[in-house]
Amino acid sequence: VAIVLLTISAILLFFIVPLTNLIFIYLSNALLLMYQRNNEVKADPSSDVWDSARKTIARFWDIYARIWHGYELHGMENIPEGPGILVYYHGAVPVDYLYFLSRLFLWKNRLCLSVADRFVFRLPGLKLLLEVMRVTPGTREECLIALKNGHLVSISPGGVREALFSDESYQLMWGNRKGFAQIALDAKVPIIPMYTQNVREGYRTLKERRFLRQLYENTRLPIFPPYGGLPVKFRTYIGEPIPYDPNITTEELAEKVCKGNFLFSFQTKIAIQTLINKHQTIPGSIWKALLQRFDKRHK
Repeated sequence: VAIVLLTISAILLFFIVPLTNLIFIYLSNALLLMYQRNNEVKADPSSDVWDSARKTIARFWDIYARIWHGYELHGMENIPEGPGILVYYHGAVPVDYLYFLSRLFLWKNRLCLSVADRFVFRLPGLKLLLEVMRVTPGTREECLIALKNGHLVSISPGGVREALFSDESYQLMWGNRKGFAQIALDAKVPIIPMYTQNVREGYRTLKERRFLRQLYENTRLPIFPPYGGLPVKFRTYIGEPIPYDPNITTEELAEKVCKGNFLFSFQTKIAIQTLINKHQTIPGSIWKALLQRFDKRHK
């Protein structure tokens, strides 16, 4: 009985932290609803009127990031003052992206138009949070308008498929998605690569099986939950911008992003391979990721 109870407890523990993240997200939405009611706010959720509420939520997530993952953000200087497209690797649970958004707002007072999968908008009770944090299904027209108005736009070409079926090898699963490159060409803006070290060691999904893959492809829903939530070290690295080139094609730009800055890595101010060797073990190692919480080299 003791062995069975311990086994069940261990299994449940691996799903508690991912579930806690979801609870925190709903709490963030509840705080916004309270702010709206107490201050009788009727302004557009994307307006600056909501900045004080955004700052409160950002501080909460930043404190959580520091405590649970010892979160660090490197390469903020690579984000241009004007518009640009952030392209990032999608972990099993994109909590690292929430950490980045929070720190971006706290440090630079900037919002980012975040393109998310349509299933996110089917989740009940998150409408206000998504609007205030500028999360959108991301039509081409909406992205272009945001960029032409000087804003940042972020997208993960791998999306839910990469979240579910990539693994500790950090394989990119972009398929034939090049829409972000076409938008960059149309808006004449740079692409900024971004990657979080150890994101797969923090949260993982079941190993890919044919029936699981077919189930996802038929439903397009993340129907099996992530597990883990271990307090491994998270470091987000923002690479040097890939500048707009009027002579480059969409396919060449997408290939340049994938091979030059995004294949298992990122670049800040040093060579890509050096960053891979220095910052990410391939395949990923949970034990090494945990030990990096005590690594003072980057402080």
